[in-house]
Amino acid sequence: MTTKEGQSRKRKRGRRHREPPQSTHTTEHKRETHQREHARQSSASAKPPKSSSPSSSSSFLDKIKAKLAGGHFRMINEKLYTCTGEEALKYFKEDPALFDMYHTGYQEQMSHWPEQPVNIVIKWLQDHSPSLIVADFGCGDARLAKNVKNKVFSIDLVAHDPSVIACDMSNTPLDSASVDVAVFSLSLMGTNFSSYLKEAHRVLKPSGWLLIAEVKSRFDPSNGGADPNKFSKAVCDLGFTSTSKDLSNKMFILLYFKKKENQKSKKKEIEWPELKPCLYKRR
Repeated sequence: MTTKEGQSRKRKRGRRHREPPQSTHTTEHKRETHQREHARQSSASAKPPKSSSPSSSSSFLDKIKAKLAGGHFRMINEKLYTCTGEEALKYFKEDPALFDMYHTGYQEQMSHWPEQPVNIVIKWLQDHSPSLIVADFGCGDARLAKNVKNKVFSIDLVAHDPSVIACDMSNTPLDSASVDVAVFSLSLMGTNFSSYLKEAHRVLKPSGWLLIAEVKSRFDPSNGGADPNKFSKAVCDLGFTSTSKDLSNKMFILLYFKKKENQKSKKKEIEWPELKPCLYKRR
């Protein structure tokens, strides 16, 4: 057998054992299956993870911001209760933004109270003559002045409004015996709170009113607070007469005094009870 004949036979045997080509239908089916799988994988990879959706991410950031704001408020609040008015004034002068931060937190805390003492003071003034001149010690957002017809000297550590007098509340620019009503609405915060009341006594006219609203826990002897009777006695020793007190509210107490017309020339040493700081817990 020649060489050419052997090679021809091998080619024929190879053709007999070669697999037949796949049908067109099978090839198209595999191609479609592959395309569907590729599309499914592409779709899955295109979807963002649930945790990164805009709504959940925004909610998470809001919670973090709220916690940070709450922490800053508690820090500033504790500072104000444990320093003098002069130190607090310096504190906010160095960074006025802290005052805004504090009052934002304060308003959030007040939103949980069923009733706010400033509204009771507003009602009290509305029931009296609009000719009474008022000094609002620790005015905050000056809500009192904005809701009564009276002339009001709004006093606080920082003034974001031209009507507010920024100063240490123990040393105001008001003239002696120049106002009819002095108001302290949750503002006896410094360790030298007695000096604020002495300043109120100075600027009040004889028979002028002193209205004090304070957190009730600060006057709860069973929980480390001051005895309200001892506090009232100290205020009276300063030169006032106690006219009434309202202990009915579960959040705060209201004390009403009038400045004595005839002052003794020699004043005895006043024993002021300690007012514990009102520190807020983490929510």
